[in-house]
Amino acid sequence: MKRLSPSLVKRLETLLARMKEINDSLENADHTEQDKITKLSKERAHLQKVTDLYTLYLDKLANIENLKQMISDPEMKALAEEEIGDEAQAIEDLIDEIFCALIPEDPDNDKNVYLEVRAGTGGDEAALFSQNLFDMYQAYAHQNNWRIEIVQQNKTGQGGLKEMIALISGREVYAKLKFESGAHRVQRVPATESQGRVHTSACTVAILPEVTSVTEIEIDPSDLRIDTFRSSGAGGQHVNTTDSAVRITHIPTGVVVECQDERSQHKNKAKAMKLLQSRILQSEREKQQLAQASERRIQVGSGDRSERIRTYNFPQGRITDHRINLTLYQLNEVLSGQLDQLINALTAENQAKLLAAMEKDT
Repeated sequence: MKRLSPSLVKRLETLLARMKEINDSLENADHTEQDKITKLSKERAHLQKVTDLYTLYLDKLANIENLKQMISDPEMKALAEEEIGDEAQAIEDLIDEIFCALIPEDPDNDKNVYLEVRAGTGGDEAALFSQNLFDMYQAYAHQNNWRIEIVQQNKTGQGGLKEMIALISGREVYAKLKFESGAHRVQRVPATESQGRVHTSACTVAILPEVTSVTEIEIDPSDLRIDTFRSSGAGGQHVNTTDSAVRITHIPTGVVVECQDERSQHKNKAKAMKLLQSRILQSEREKQQLAQASERRIQVGSGDRSERIRTYNFPQGRITDHRINLTLYQLNEVLSGQLDQLINALTAENQAKLLAAMEKDT
């Protein structure tokens, strides 16, 4: 019969003991200690599921031991063996649930995100598909009742999009969109192609969790160069004659951000600072995890056609995610914002990898 490993049992026993401490503290807490009560209540809510599952696991083990004692009775043997089999299966299922409950939650899951879409290799066709991608994410955001706020955009004269940066706000935005970062490849016949030949182009997408507090990343004002300029017709939604657009350069890292979507220079500066903080924080995290200097290249690659996480094939109506070898013949549906099937598959694959790593460690 499958059982939890001794190292995992030790870990769960520690969590169970901590749960008892929390319950005792809450029972004896003074009602005036609201901060303490709130903190303990959040910790209890975090531990509740896994400790409940482990308690049920222990109950099942104890029940099996009791049933084993009944096997010596000829009249009860068949029934006891059948119930032992049922309990053993229930224990296996519980172990799987315990592993899932122990997977650490990504602290960024409920954060808002900056969505960055840029045209890569392919000229005008790449810019047109960049617009298609942004429209897809915008439709998905509307389906989830998320809010989209444009930070920066740079359109082409043919209705394409060289670059679009938007802040998406709502529940579990990062949890659902975090696997969208990378190069997206499109294969289709451009409108300008007279011979009917299929062209391949690429766009890049980056998903950056929004910095929610100054404690996450602090920037020395002396490390910044702030320039103001007039909003351009192609990039600014509100063209005016004042220097309302803002460009901020973080000198130590060379990270540059712009915002020109608001009429107010003050609002543009505030938006640009939030985006700058998110980019720098994400870059620092990638450096720590991967010991590489450039988070931007890690996330989206160079924009070359050969680097891709997903291919959108228009002649065949096919969309393929190369990371999980998933192919769907629902291209129009996906481009209209129906992304859940892809996102759920990517989330499940990531969870499976985390489970495999946990089982290996225990």
